[in-house]
Amino acid sequence: MSKIGVFVCHCGENISATVDCKKVAEEAAKLTGVEVSLDYKYMCSDPGQTIIKEAIKEKGLTGVVVAACSPRMHEPTFRKACAEAGLNPFMCEMTNLREHCSWVHEKNDQTTEKAIDLVRMLVEKTKLNKPLNEIKVPVSKKALVIGGGIAGIQASLDIANAGHQVILVEKEASIGGHMSQLSETFPTLDCSQCILTPRMVEVAQHPNITLYNYAELESLDGFIGNFKATIRLKAKSVDPKACTGCGACYNKCPKKKIPSEFNEGLGMRTAIYTPFPQAVPNKPVIDKENCNYYKNGKCKICEKVCPTGAIEFDKPDEFVTENVGAIVLATGFNVLKPDFFPEYGYGQFKDVITGLQFERLASASGPTLGEIRRPSDGKVPQKVVFIACAGSRDPAKGIPYCSKICCMYTAKHAMLYQHKVHGGESTVFYMDIRAGGKNYEEFVRRAIEEDGANYVRGRVARIYEKDGKLIVKGVDTLLGAKPVEIEADMVVLASAGVANCGAEELAQKMHVSYDPYKFFAEAHPKLKPVETNTAGIYLCGACQAPKDIPDTVATASGAAAKVIGLFSKDELTREPLVAVVNRIASHDVSTCVGCFMCQTACPYQAIEREEVKNRAGEVIKTVARVNPGLCQGCGTCVSFCRSKSIDIQGFSNEQMYAEVLAVLNTP
Repeated sequence: MSKIGVFVCHCGENISATVDCKKVAEEAAKLTGVEVSLDYKYMCSDPGQTIIKEAIKEKGLTGVVVAACSPRMHEPTFRKACAEAGLNPFMCEMTNLREHCSWVHEKNDQTTEKAIDLVRMLVEKTKLNKPLNEIKVPVSKKALVIGGGIAGIQASLDIANAGHQVILVEKEASIGGHMSQLSETFPTLDCSQCILTPRMVEVAQHPNITLYNYAELESLDGFIGNFKATIRLKAKSVDPKACTGCGACYNKCPKKKIPSEFNEGLGMRTAIYTPFPQAVPNKPVIDKENCNYYKNGKCKICEKVCPTGAIEFDKPDEFVTENVGAIVLATGFNVLKPDFFPEYGYGQFKDVITGLQFERLASASGPTLGEIRRPSDGKVPQKVVFIACAGSRDPAKGIPYCSKICCMYTAKHAMLYQHKVHGGESTVFYMDIRAGGKNYEEFVRRAIEEDGANYVRGRVARIYEKDGKLIVKGVDTLLGAKPVEIEADMVVLASAGVANCGAEELAQKMHVSYDPYKFFAEAHPKLKPVETNTAGIYLCGACQAPKDIPDTVATASGAAAKVIGLFSKDELTREPLVAVVNRIASHDVSTCVGCFMCQTACPYQAIEREEVKNRAGEVIKTVARVNPGLCQGCGTCVSFCRSKSIDIQGFSNEQMYAEVLAVLNTP
């Protein structure tokens, strides 16, 4: 026999302002199976919880319904109170009178009647509840970090410094990401490499970090605490153990005219190369697409000059499998090449470059050794125009979002130009200045007021060449849309930050969500900003959205904290509100017919196949089984099951029908 306790919370005035809470409690007391019904101003407070605990003990309650606010906020609170009173915590239900009733209706009798209906529904559901036990999942205390930029570096170091093993996978030949390409960083103008390189070296030398560079995730199986990752180690054609990094190979390589990816095509590299002088690991790889040996079977000069015999032309890709408990996605972003802007002339005029290319010109390790020179003729530009929002905030180009960092790095570029080219003139075309960060607004003001950058509020309509000069045509909206025409020696485009190529494929491989722009999506923008909908997989850095370095490092440490928290226990405790395949209790036989529609529909790969054998050990049929470690309780399998053999624990079909009938049979 059910003995249900109903406890109605006023939530201060959040609920009681429009709902007659006392009447709700009085009407609930008349329902069949309700043993006690009370209302209180703050049920989540200590006195409110004490009321619930005492009622459970004194009345011998078999179930509890708390009519209050969002279960997301206080369901753990009330379940814990029930458990402390000796009641199974999953015999406690919450009905949301705040968001579902008081906040969406005016004060009248109908609002109170709706609240009574909501309570009646949960009472009928609670009568059919069954005691459930939390799921215990063993945890493999090793983390996989995908991406070796500053986000992946920070997350790896935080996890490793907490005493846990980390596998860091970077697809390029060196870790460092886009931060390694920068000259200085805003708003302090400190040397990017000076603050990044020590972190890179620390990663390489850390005893708890295994670095796989020039590698990619091949496949991923398993679930939180028990992932199985297969990693492809791409053939470098150089044995990193034998190589000493002496440089003899790339100094003698005859293929020297390959555009350098690290220098954004402004400099050249050889077919065997290290990306940049501070690369970690500082061991070369061979570019098979451009190597003479791989193209025509001739050359092998690098093999002849290598003093340690480290060259391995016939080395195939290798695969390693790692068992990990958590994964951090830190794959970063890319900079949109604005060649789809014919009006800006990118790709047509050599002196129209991107912001990242300007960074390489300003860098001491760049193609011009830090001198600002025009790509076309190597001369120092006396007039430079910087164009912000080149792609960002432009729905017509398919990128309506703000890339966040452009206003700041454009101000930085104007400063660096003025510092390096004394007497030069810099003009910045901008839509709005968005300097939302500590000391950011002051930084932009400094570029304008102290360094002499000329800021023009308006869009650029067209760039064309005339008599060896770039003509920038635009308008100044602060002067009533006055036409502006500037002769420039060089134009720098602050192009949009976009998702990495292959981000969509990686998201599907890892079963994580992504937004329309192919950035990875967090589980909740406020409450779970570094978590994904797949338990055990976390996000950090610009793979989630364009971010500056401080925000990137902060989210990396946040993701690392989540991993460390997961690893703090030997077993992971999860709620048992997951799918189950029903069985006929008297025979312990599954009602599943083996169509496996559920398996094709499950977004979390939680449906497995189970063989049913007779007493002789013969397989008589194959049925579905739910892996509780993988299941997220979404219910997709329930809707697809033809034989109605799957239910969600705590949300069975019988319970849902009981709720509906409770409303239909309202007196």
